[in-house]
Amino acid sequence: MKNLLLFTSISLASGLLLVNVYNSMIDTKSWGSDLPQSLETARMYFKTVNPGNFYRVFSPINQVLGLLVLILFWKMSPAIRTNLGIAFVFYVMADILTFTYFYPRNAILFNPSLQSDVDLLRKTWNEWNTMNWVRSFIVLIGIVFSYRALDKIYSLHFRSA
Repeated sequence: MKNLLLFTSISLASGLLLVNVYNSMIDTKSWGSDLPQSLETARMYFKTVNPGNFYRVFSPINQVLGLLVLILFWKMSPAIRTNLGIAFVFYVMADILTFTYFYPRNAILFNPSLQSDVDLLRKTWNEWNTMNWVRSFIVLIGIVFSYRALDKIYSLHFRSA
């Protein structure tokens, strides 16, 4: 059961990473393609739901799973505990970056009253676009450490078998 939870954690984190990469490759390119009209189109498209609706559900679940597997594997070995702890820290760091960096920029990009300040929109869009790759890399690091823990778990399992 513990291994299944770790696999679920890794799968969910990988899904979050791929959705984030999709945002960088597709969404943000569209947002910045013809400022300010392209942002107005995005605002209209996101009128009912937006990517935040996805992340507000799955990112906390990912963090809970990351913490849960850290607790469940705590006594197995210091190396496993360390890798899962580092993975958990990186998953939390991605969310901290989201709240402290991306939410304020979303407020600028998707505020209709700022549509006339194209320079501000372009600057904010560039910052958002660049840092989203950093956020993706942070999640990737968490996934790598989760996989390292999984490898160590199976190494212990096969050594004792």
